[in-house]
Amino acid sequence: MKRILPLIALAFLSACGLRPVYGGGGHGAVSQALGNVEIAPIEGKAGWLVGNALKDRLAAMQGGSGPRYRLVVKLDDNISGFGLRADAAITRERRTLRARYQLVDQATGAQILDDTAGSDAGIDVVSSEYATIAAEDTALERLSQTVADQIVTRLALFSRKAANP
Repeated sequence: MKRILPLIALAFLSACGLRPVYGGGGHGAVSQALGNVEIAPIEGKAGWLVGNALKDRLAAMQGGSGPRYRLVVKLDDNISGFGLRADAAITRERRTLRARYQLVDQATGAQILDDTAGSDAGIDVVSSEYATIAAEDTALERLSQTVADQIVTRLALFSRKAANP
């Protein structure tokens, strides 16, 4: 009985309609679509970090026939203080990184996807200004990775949906 139960569970799982996003490996529709994405230059330090993170993730998908799509990303990087001591000094900051990205078909110029991604991080403000600046930079690096992950995931899901309507 203990051996039959996992087999029954597998039968029901395969019947639920779940399919892997990257089905077909490097020759699958999603990998081919992501391999054809060119990233437009993104302004600023945050743009450089997000752009590199996107290039790292999409480089694994290379194998397409060349850039067919252009990914245009606009970032909003904001730091706001919200923790206050009795002497009105800020003790905590919140860094938010928001991205609005558009996927454009280079052949037609048509915008085929317009979406947003974002994340935030809390930063302790300490007596050392150097430590606070280092914490802000570290938060930006982590946020850039998170935003790039969100963008690539949404592009993959969009590509899968477009390939299998």
